[in-house]
Amino acid sequence: MTVLIRQATVADADLVAPLFDAYRQFYRQPADLPRARRFLAERLSQRQSTVLVAEATDGEALGFVQLYPCFSSIRAAPVFILSDLFVGPSARGGGVGRRLMDAAAQFARATGAVGLELATARTNAPAQRLYESLGWQRDEMFYQYGLDL
Repeated sequence: MTVLIRQATVADADLVAPLFDAYRQFYRQPADLPRARRFLAERLSQRQSTVLVAEATDGEALGFVQLYPCFSSIRAAPVFILSDLFVGPSARGGGVGRRLMDAAAQFARATGAVGLELATARTNAPAQRLYESLGWQRDEMFYQYGLDL
């Protein structure tokens, strides 16, 4: 399958929103396509995130990755949080996720970032295998905490 990976624009919110909604559902959020579309459009229009989308030659969105810019105080340099990676069921097993991860690393390097960081569910073994096969290392030094507000 021929796959093109490109940076999405705000005009692509409708294209990516169904995948983003499915991603949110994977993490046990209720289906809400209008909310997914609005959230993506806001992030893209305000340049608060970068979305890379994988497309088939017919224009079908196969997957996406979303990156948020951040800084590492310890490294005193910019990093990106790889917040979202999702490949639609019909494209799984075909290397789309790997290509999206490679494109994310290339994008981050090109912008001068010194690293990418991500978190995934402990039960998401397929994603963990992908990350580790690409050289990502699980953090064994720090715990990650969150606070719902």
